[in-house]
Amino acid sequence: MSPIEPGAADTPPETGTADLLPVVAPHLRELRRRASLTLEAAARAAGLSAAHLSRLETGQRQPSLPMLLALARIYGTTVSELLGERAAERDAIVRAADMEPTAAGGWTYWQAGSPGRGMQALRVHVPYGSQGDIVRVHPGEEWLHVLQGRLRLRLGDTTQVLAPGDSAHFDSLTPHRIAAADQAGADLLFVHTLLQSPAAALCLGPATAHPTLGETS
Repeated sequence: MSPIEPGAADTPPETGTADLLPVVAPHLRELRRRASLTLEAAARAAGLSAAHLSRLETGQRQPSLPMLLALARIYGTTVSELLGERAAERDAIVRAADMEPTAAGGWTYWQAGSPGRGMQALRVHVPYGSQGDIVRVHPGEEWLHVLQGRLRLRLGDTTQVLAPGDSAHFDSLTPHRIAAADQAGADLLFVHTLLQSPAAALCLGPATAHPTLGETS
C-alpha cells in the first residue's frame, strides 16, 4: 500500500473543524504510544507516511474517516476514543469468582484484567505438547511469570526453561514459542500489548482459536 498523502478529505482545518483537532491530535499520539508503536511503524500499518502521521498528531492536518478507522483498528480502540469520547471508567478490580475459564486449542485461560485496555492480562494453563511447532511473530511486548510447573520458552535461536517464580519480558517481534516442559503442564501469568491488526497473531493457542488470542482483525 502506497503512503497516503493529504487530499480533499484530509486537509488543513477549516471553520467548524478546528475545534476538533486539539482533541483528536493528542489522543492519536497517546494511543499510538500505548500500543507500543513507533511513528514509522504505525504510519506504515495505516498506509501513511511518517511525516503525515506526525502532522495528524500535532493537529496540523485533519484526519479523514478512513484514516480514523484504520488507526483505530491498529491501536485496538474505537473511533469514539480517538475523538476523545471517553467511556465510563472501567472497574479496576477483577475478582477471582468473576474469572470464567475459556478453552482454546487445549489451553485454558482466565481474563485477569479489564477488557479494552492497551494491555491484556491473562492467567493461563499450558498443557503439555498442545502447541506443536507454532512460532509467533507480531508487534508489541509480552511479559510472563511462571506460577507452577516448568515452561519452555523459545526466543529466536535460544531456548530457556523457566521454573516457578521465573519471569520473561520480550519484544514480540522476536520469533517465540511457549510450551510446557513437564507432563503436568504449566500455569503462568501473561501480559501482552493488545494490537488489533492483521499482523497481530498472538502466541496463545492456534491462530483461529479466539479473536483475542489468535489472528486479530
